[in-house]
Formats: sequence, C-alpha cells, structure tokens
Amino acid sequence: MESKRFSKNDAGFVCTHCGRTVEPLGYTSRNHCPFCLYSLHVDVMPGDRQNPCRGPMRPLFAEPDARRGYIITHECEVCHARVRNRATRSPGDAQEDDLSLLIALTAARE
Repeated sequence: MESKRFSKNDAGFVCTHCGRTVEPLGYTSRNHCPFCLYSLHVDVMPGDRQNPCRGPMRPLFAEPDARRGYIITHECEVCHARVRNRATRSPGDAQEDDLSLLIALTAARE
C-alpha cells in the first residue's frame, strides 16, 4: 500500500479560470483560487505537481468541517476525477477563500 506524502509546493499562480493573481500561503501548498475556488488537476500526491492531466477542476460543493473549516470537492472537467481540498479560512490571510462562495457551495451539495 502506497502512503500519501505531502510535498509543500507553495508557489503563487495566475488562475486559469478567473485570471486573478494568487499569492503563496506561506505555510502550505495553495491548491485552488481563493476568488473563484477553481483548481487545476496537477497533483498525483498532494503538492507533487506530477499529474499529466492538467485539466480545470470545478468546485462542486463544500462541506463544513468542525476541525478544518470547509472542505471543497472539485471535479476535473477533463477526466472527471474528484478531489477534496481544504478551504483557506485563516485570519490574517490576505487572500482567504471567498466565504460567500463557500456558503453557496454548501447549498450545492449533491
């Protein structure tokens, strides 16, 4: 059994969905845009950026989690893989995830 190993890859990027500049978090890998919540299908293991798919990942729904804030489920628009990612809700984070979008996504839960 392979263990999932996290690789910190905290680079900023320009969102391919909304075009906004996304800054690094400073403490972990940012894996989605805080403005539109879209992601890219780039990881095989968290943070490794080794997935050849590279498809856009649409945020499907979000679930509140008492310990971790919100968990967003994304679906790749190319290969239809689904991935769960933690939302960024850190006080003091200049680019924390848009709370109104997170709340709207909780209503969209399948």
